Amino acid sequence: MSTDTTAVRPLALPSRALLAAFGLAAAVDLGSLLAGAELGHQLAKPLLMPLLAAYAVTRGAPKPLSAALLLGWGGDVFLLSDADWAFLVGMGCFAAGHVCYLLHFGRRRTSPLLGAGYAAALLTTVVLLWPDLPAELRIPVAGYSLLLTATAYRASALGLLAGLGGALFLLSDTLIATGIAEWPQLPTPDFWVMLTYIAAQYLLTRGVLAAMYGERRTTV
Repeated sequence: MSTDTTAVRPLALPSRALLAAFGLAAAVDLGSLLAGAELGHQLAKPLLMPLLAAYAVTRGAPKPLSAALLLGWGGDVFLLSDADWAFLVGMGCFAAGHVCYLLHFGRRRTSPLLGAGYAAALLTTVVLLWPDLPAELRIPVAGYSLLLTATAYRASALGLLAGLGGALFLLSDTLIATGIAEWPQLPTPDFWVMLTYIAAQYLLTRGVLAAMYGERRTTV
């Protein structure tokens, strides 16, 4: 068995500082949404994914994870705009990020029963939302939903943290879709969207890193 532990030892100080900065940006963003302080949200949201990606890099993150987080940053920035074209570009960034996640998850074994549950949830959601979505968004939303559900399902192969992250990502974007379809919303809907999204990306990151370290420790 290899005695080299440098590959799995985190860079403690940079990692902790970046994670603290990510937590602070998340608190400012969520607090701004609750307070109705749009400027705080506009300033804090674009900082979230670069800080989380930098944290992941200091932990030796695989390239697909870093790419997925940075593509999430692109989606975050474009979705700050209310323009239809910006929404489509932002959704494209997130879709590319899900492809990166799926490339990392690879062919790891997952539960067929869980897969059937996610497939049923995807079909039900698309069928229910379809009539209420703008015509030009129906196909893009359906295609994106397929990628998103695949990420949620495949993430479970890495363990509980990543599986929860994938599920929360699905919940967050479903909340966005119901808003576009003009379904009844929770109070301060943007807060719930961002809370579930931030938690999702954090848990996916921690889940990928935990699985990576576990695999390295078992290498002989």
